[in-house]
Amino acid sequence: MAEEEQIIETVDENGNVVKFELFDIVEVDEQEYALLLPVEDEEGDEVVLMKLSKDGEEYLFETIEDDEEFEKVANYVESMDEE
Repeated sequence: MAEEEQIIETVDENGNVVKFELFDIVEVDEQEYALLLPVEDEEGDEVVLMKLSKDGEEYLFETIEDDEEFEKVANYVESMDEE
């Protein structure tokens, strides 16, 4: 049985709906982050990182505003690629 794609819809800064495929979830310093692949990206090489938080039973996807936090997560993801 094939694994079903998980498609996430978010709204960008211009109010446009953007669809992503949930690629993976990683945990850094006890915080979960989603690795998302844009559905519309023909090249398939851009990965978007978003912070995950839980609101009851639902997950919320948030932009990582803090540059230091973003760099820490990006470095962690890059180190996973090298392994």
